[in-house]
Amino acid sequence: MRCYSSARVLATLAYAANSVASIVTSRATDILQPLDIKTFHSLNRIGSPVVSPSQKLALFTTSYYDPTENKNTAYISCLDIYNGNITRLTENTLGTFVSNPLWFDEETIGFLKKGALYKQPLYGNTVPSEVFAPPIAISNVMYRASQDILTFVASVFPNCTMDECVLVKQRNAMRTDSAMVFDNLWARHWNEWMTMEKPNVFAARLDRTGSKWSVGPETNIAAMLPHTADPLTRWSVDDYTVSPAGDNMAFVVRPPADNMTWATNVDIYLASTKHGSRPRLLTGQMNGTASAPTFSWDGRRLAWLQMETSGYESDINRIFIYTLATRKTVAVAYDWDLSPHNLMWSRDNKSLFTVTGSKGRSLIVQIDALTGHRRELTTTGSAASIRPIDNQSLLFVHSDTDKPADIHMLNTQSQAIQQLTNINAQTLRSVHLSKAEDFWFTGAHGDKVHGWVVRPFGFNRRTTYPLALLMHGGPQQASTQSFSHSQWNPNMYASAGFVTVVINFHGSPGYGQNFTNSVRHKWGDYPYVDLMRGVDYVTSRMRFIDKTRMVALGGSFGGYMANWINGHTDKFCALVSHDGKFSTISGYYGTDELWFPEWDLGKPWDPAGRAILEENNPERFSANFKTPTLFVQGEKDFRISSTESLGAWTMMRRRGVPARLVYFPDEDHWINRAGNSVRWHTEVLDWITKWTNTSAPYRIR
Repeated sequence: MRCYSSARVLATLAYAANSVASIVTSRATDILQPLDIKTFHSLNRIGSPVVSPSQKLALFTTSYYDPTENKNTAYISCLDIYNGNITRLTENTLGTFVSNPLWFDEETIGFLKKGALYKQPLYGNTVPSEVFAPPIAISNVMYRASQDILTFVASVFPNCTMDECVLVKQRNAMRTDSAMVFDNLWARHWNEWMTMEKPNVFAARLDRTGSKWSVGPETNIAAMLPHTADPLTRWSVDDYTVSPAGDNMAFVVRPPADNMTWATNVDIYLASTKHGSRPRLLTGQMNGTASAPTFSWDGRRLAWLQMETSGYESDINRIFIYTLATRKTVAVAYDWDLSPHNLMWSRDNKSLFTVTGSKGRSLIVQIDALTGHRRELTTTGSAASIRPIDNQSLLFVHSDTDKPADIHMLNTQSQAIQQLTNINAQTLRSVHLSKAEDFWFTGAHGDKVHGWVVRPFGFNRRTTYPLALLMHGGPQQASTQSFSHSQWNPNMYASAGFVTVVINFHGSPGYGQNFTNSVRHKWGDYPYVDLMRGVDYVTSRMRFIDKTRMVALGGSFGGYMANWINGHTDKFCALVSHDGKFSTISGYYGTDELWFPEWDLGKPWDPAGRAILEENNPERFSANFKTPTLFVQGEKDFRISSTESLGAWTMMRRRGVPARLVYFPDEDHWINRAGNSVRWHTEVLDWITKWTNTSAPYRIR
């Protein structure tokens, strides 16, 4: 393998000359630039549309990061759905951040700022006024005008009002020790140690008399649940929805139990918002995960998504519909082999809209609520945040590999799509973004496997380019043709001069449930075979790829796969393992959700499980690691403990193999802070260009 260390002399002058000669132009006089790190992090991000009571207007947030000042900002705008006019409503001062836009009526909006609720007239240059400033920050606020009901989520201690919880916190602050004592699992989850504070859902009456509004005493809707005050059960309300009339609420909660780390049982309860009756359990006959409850517009039915296999977090989502009057539940579209992500009722209550992954896209599908008949309404890119307007149209957020997310309108009859916003038009006017080009090949088990290529900036077929293979997490996740603001946007690697390859290996959803299920016990087998065959496929057909200058990068399971690759092949010049599992044994004992490794691999004390874990253990092949590797790790990642990256890095350095550790003490499984993301991209792109002797079209450091 002819790889490079730090010298960058061969082929770079030819690359630069050919790049200039072949730069793509939007107009004859416009020369486009690559998507560099600073520009990428300066892009605007759009929020979900919130449709007004008249269904003529929609609120949305725009957020952005200023790399120079290292500040995040978010403001609210109003979109006139039918004439396209957009009016900014809240201040756009650097560092000001508002969220959770909502409508109090057609002329008054609401939003959250620093955990408090504000209102503001839609028209006129008026300043916002405070509606509700609770002693504890609130989130996920909803309002139903017909009942004057305000609902929200707040984290409280058992048997405490919000005011009483402040006193509990003050007493805790006076403790002479900092010990946390645990007698059962969970002790920690995702990025935080579990405390007695639990997210609960509340309802309160909003009095809108006069100019000074007031919020009545709040009622903890979840307080009537069994064992709600048990200090050993660290459950929480994960999600909720309120009926259009405001009289009923459905919320999602993991039932308190001592098996919470190895059982995937998540339930949905139905409750009244107006009186303290005990919530009614709707999913007691099922032991899988329930999610995404949504009321029909007439309030008579509730639909949700339901997994039925206990212990399997990537089971297929089935659609269930509950009729409030009869208390009967039926399944709809049960023969569907794709897994829907969310649900929204049509305005006439006859059908459901959902987004589902399908062959690397996230498509909108309409489902007849009676027959289960399905109709795909979109065909390209990735859709999200469906919001019906009337019986023939809906708003949604759409993006593609070469297009950041914007709000669009879809005619559900003709399937015509109209783009309504273009929040990055100015920034991207002179920036080139490459499209995704699909390919299929025969992978493991003789199955057809899907991938796509994103060509490098300034592409010239007569020049050869390095290859960057991006490997997704999961393994039961899928890459989609969307514009991601995360660390895995293909255009960030294409803009640095790489032919970027994405492959949805075995385990990826969107290709039938059997394809997703097939990765069980096969972590180091099917995905690895798919990736190697996919790379061989594209390099044999695309002569502009330099097979001696290839890198592979991945996070989570993709990081595991980078470690696995290091023990099984030397075809790559460099690897990047972000929060990747090094040992399936220590990884089991250090993770937070035990159902995941137990289902996919096994239990390490069980002989059969131990054998499968060892069979798929990258650490077992440590003596073979020879490819220079960049390890990235967040200290607050409790899914993949920091010792996994630290252990792999230690092993390589002790053996004299080039390796680097980039450690973020304030990050978790992802890179959340924009400033840290800038540094992440700088370190990663510098690493892969160094080891492939590639000169990026812009200065990385």
